[in-house]
Amino acid sequence: MSRFHFLFLSFLLLSTAAPAQQHGLLTEILSTHVKDGLVNYPALMNDDRLDVYLEQLTVMQPDSLNKMDRLALWLNAYNAYMLKAVLLDYPVKSVNDLHWGGQIIGHVLGTTVWEEEFANVGGKVYTLNQIEHEIIRKKFAEPRIHFALNCAAVSCAPLRTNAYEGPRLDRQLSEQARAFLNDTTKNRFDMEKKQAYVSKIFNWYGKDFGSTKEAQLHYIRRFLSPELDALIDADPSAWTVYYLPYDWSLNDLTTVPD
Repeated sequence: MSRFHFLFLSFLLLSTAAPAQQHGLLTEILSTHVKDGLVNYPALMNDDRLDVYLEQLTVMQPDSLNKMDRLALWLNAYNAYMLKAVLLDYPVKSVNDLHWGGQIIGHVLGTTVWEEEFANVGGKVYTLNQIEHEIIRKKFAEPRIHFALNCAAVSCAPLRTNAYEGPRLDRQLSEQARAFLNDTTKNRFDMEKKQAYVSKIFNWYGKDFGSTKEAQLHYIRRFLSPELDALIDADPSAWTVYYLPYDWSLNDLTTVPD
């Protein structure tokens, strides 16, 4: 079958499918290759379903969807294309190995993996930065997306074993927030000393969660245990916030220690 005929058939199938059903193939991929937020990249390299899903994304039309279905599409697109970016250079030990020129040169010259134009959604090609910052963050103003987008690093929010779906998206985002914020390798809280050691994400994107550290803690607390929630809520200003180092090691199931 030619690529034209494949895309035409995909368009027909996707145009008749409910928005939530359009990401069923991604759910199959994630459920097969993701465990505890880590990815079995060697196995994924031998699974052509990811390429099939990426082809499907090229004919999906975000503007035809309602808000929640549209956000789910963009989250799935980002995560799927990030997986593809890793596979194109695999094996690598770090996300920084994906940047042209490495970490420092890549950021200086704007040649990081997030600035490559290769993510085709609806027939238009984007960079991952455009999807994250110009579309998802700018148009949806939903802080929980930071717990859903996966940049393939160990310190990133973990991948789910199922795709995001509009009708379930609010619940899925809250699940992601709770999983991320209660993971002591990414965030931890000393109740006695009132010290919060949180992900660097809250430093980089702090304004998405609140204009001050107290406001950020007020946002975070709702996803923590009732005891910790109440303690922070009583006096957020009493807490000292520290940002943890970010681990850019690849979220590779076959290499990350247990």
